Amino acid sequence: MRWRTAPLWRLRGLVARVGLGGEVINDIQAVLSRVRGALRRRGASWHDADDWAQEAWLRMARHLQGRAVPNPEAYLTRTAINIGIDAHRARSAHEDHTAVEELDVADAAPGVEAQLLGKERLARMRQCLERLPERTREIFLAHRVAGRTYADIGREFGISETVVGKHVVKATALLAGWMEGW
Repeated sequence: MRWRTAPLWRLRGLVARVGLGGEVINDIQAVLSRVRGALRRRGASWHDADDWAQEAWLRMARHLQGRAVPNPEAYLTRTAINIGIDAHRARSAHEDHTAVEELDVADAAPGVEAQLLGKERLARMRQCLERLPERTREIFLAHRVAGRTYADIGREFGISETVVGKHVVKATALLAGWMEGW
């Protein structure tokens, strides 16, 4: 809702009515300017500050209905700040609510084609592993799959760490050659 187009004479009439029995605000433009400044210092945009100041002015006139206010400018400023706080809360609640509904979540799972290709590669890898000499395959799987150290594998098979390394290198080279193009 916009009150920016309200004629100044109507606002002056509100000043006179609101100010009855209390401090009278003579310069409405100066008061609204100070209220907008207070809102701007609190982070409101020019547009929001102007809207909230005018809304506060109308609320003050409507709620007080000619009753006295000791400091109408302070009352107006506090009302405008409260309007700003309410607007911020409403925006925050709405943004959180709509953000979840409008969120496009990318599916991290591979597509059907990638899944099928992965299954085919895995089947091919199993075939290639079966082609390895049994001892080389066991040493390779102990190191690459089980994550065991060369020293641990060497103790189990009764061979040196260097020989374990040679088995792992041999298996890696053979598997890479057999898997080429997959």
